[in-house]
Amino acid sequence: MATIKDSVHDHIEVGGVAAALLDTEPVQRLRHIKQLGTVHLVYPSANHTRFEHSLGVYHLADRALTHLGIEGTQAERIRAAALLHDVGHGPYSHNVETVTQRHTGKYHDEVHELLAAGEVGDVLRDHDLDPARVADLVAGESQYGQLVSGELDVDRMDYLVRDAHHTGVPYGTIDHERLVRELAFVDGELVLREGNVQTAESLLLARALMNPTVYQHHVARISKAMLRQAAERLLDRTETTPAELRRMDDHDLLVALRTTPETAAVATRLRTRDLYKRAVWAELDAVPEDVLDADFDTLRDLEARIASRADLSPEGVILDVSDRPSMTESTSRVMVGGEMRQLGKQSPLVSALRTAGEQQWRLGVYVPDESTDSVGQIAVDVLDLDVDGAPVTDVRPGVTATLDEFTGS
Repeated sequence: MATIKDSVHDHIEVGGVAAALLDTEPVQRLRHIKQLGTVHLVYPSANHTRFEHSLGVYHLADRALTHLGIEGTQAERIRAAALLHDVGHGPYSHNVETVTQRHTGKYHDEVHELLAAGEVGDVLRDHDLDPARVADLVAGESQYGQLVSGELDVDRMDYLVRDAHHTGVPYGTIDHERLVRELAFVDGELVLREGNVQTAESLLLARALMNPTVYQHHVARISKAMLRQAAERLLDRTETTPAELRRMDDHDLLVALRTTPETAAVATRLRTRDLYKRAVWAELDAVPEDVLDADFDTLRDLEARIASRADLSPEGVILDVSDRPSMTESTSRVMVGGEMRQLGKQSPLVSALRTAGEQQWRLGVYVPDESTDSVGQIAVDVLDLDVDGAPVTDVRPGVTATLDEFTGS
């Protein structure tokens, strides 16, 4: 049994298969992957890692198993899945996942091959655990997979509290102890017991508030987009394979970018925080459907058209189109009057938060600082944005102030 001091959960006791997995290379690699990618360029203390988070998820899963009365081999599978749930992440966490997924067809939670091979597979089999069944849990499959990956999973409970702690932003603070204690399985579904509508709402509200202030902060999005563009160029112009990129850590990727002539300039910008600026920052209603639904090649073509008209190199323009707003937490299930109900149908907060999410959504066009004025109107024309008289850098009809400007630059 190992006891580890954690900044969020205090002392975490790690035993059994989890203790044996701790010192394997795939788990130790997570020490070198930032939990929040480039968010440290906004909040300097946001340097916590996927390793810390994985320990936290393991801890909350272990607590949940105690309250749920799950023991034996099934409990060990869940503990292993909780600790291993992020070993499939590439460098800078989600920041370049779209790049690796586009080339490999795999997201970070598709880890069957990774868990079956090498040290991890050996450790699991030494503890009489089938790597494939553990990988299924990581992917959220089966009843118990909901604990690791689902609307009420311990992954979400840990990262909200941990991200709030390390950024200093208080909005992610939730009563994770109560959430874990009130979990139950009803007809194979993970739910919160009676009297916990507000508990479920707190999880939803925390995620909704952390989104614009941390996860989708404009500086974090710009730096993430620059990193993503550089990673694409690394694959296109060097012998680096998508599989190799997927197994890099943050340091590996930065070194690769700095030592590759085609990406060295971006690496320097990221290292010195000399980031691109917003030429356009457009709200959802201003963006045509064909741009919202554009695929990778179409977006790159739009970037090239903007760059050509602005007399910039192709890499001098980045078009950043986020996924449409969603609120998966609203499908969390709570018991009300002896019936299992979805939070979205029970809570009056959900509609308001969904509206807020749509209002906070932004399309960004990013360019070097000196080109923002010249590129802005060109991008509006190429993308056929409905500016309706709003400033080009804040394309929100009837609104001229941005809630994102209270922190960062």
